Amino acid sequence: MNQKPTLHPRNRHQGRYDFPSLIKAHPELGKFTITNPYGKPSIDFANPEAVRVFNRALLKAQYGIQHWDIPADYLCPPIPGRADYIHVLADLLAEDCGGEIPRGVQVRALDIGVGANCIYPLLGHSDYRWRFVGSDIDAVALASARTIVQANGLGKVISLRQQANRKHILTGLLQDDERFEVTLCNPPFHASRDEATRGSQRKWKNLGKQDPKRKLPVLNFGGQNNELWCEGGEIRFVTQLVEESVQYAGQVLWFTSLVSKASNLPGIEAALRKAGVKAQQVVAMGQGQKQSRMVAWSFQDAAARQAWHRSR
Repeated sequence: MNQKPTLHPRNRHQGRYDFPSLIKAHPELGKFTITNPYGKPSIDFANPEAVRVFNRALLKAQYGIQHWDIPADYLCPPIPGRADYIHVLADLLAEDCGGEIPRGVQVRALDIGVGANCIYPLLGHSDYRWRFVGSDIDAVALASARTIVQANGLGKVISLRQQANRKHILTGLLQDDERFEVTLCNPPFHASRDEATRGSQRKWKNLGKQDPKRKLPVLNFGGQNNELWCEGGEIRFVTQLVEESVQYAGQVLWFTSLVSKASNLPGIEAALRKAGVKAQQVVAMGQGQKQSRMVAWSFQDAAARQAWHRSR
């Protein structure tokens, strides 16, 4: 099997997908399996239902998640890329622990924008046994995530809460006595619905999937407005996250966010300088043709971060 060189070495999704094993774990996937132009089994990634069933099979076969579903038109995430973010976070925490990845429920992570799919808490707990709090502004998304958590008996390790003020990200969300080793966030990419639609159309054109006889979804993988775009786009969201993180400088060891556009980095780095962070990192990530990066920042110096871990 050829390894995907851009995936993290600990990512479970190296090489080609093992469709016989996936179908054995979740027989419904067989109805959506096709043969691609290279003669290999695959699915039609333009079909939202096929992607949803495929994800369900992956989670069941490789992570032991027995029950997973999302409402129609909500974001259906590509699991290998989501898993990479978790592994990069583990490496980040390990740097302050002598190279050893901290594992177990004593490690707390805050997923900002957990979504209806609850994917980061599921993967993070499965791989490292971390305990998660997932936040979102969308009550329907939280209800879906809560159903997933309860159906899999994960209520003791994954909790969910709503950000009541849609203008805020962190403000008013954390309790005064809460401490988190890390936060994670996959922010809305686009600045408007129209921009999101145009981006999706370009993506279909680049993939060669435009066919006048075939009805394709407007946005691949689905997605609600708040999942795909926000006023000011990714740069505005992440810089606001940096600004609000100052309030919780002593409660969170590492704040992090994905950043899709490299051109947004200078603005984010300027916000970090203004916030007075003690440490920051940019870690390149990539899956297939998609290139991204994780930005991480901390208000603790190296000695304080190491002491934090020793005190757990």
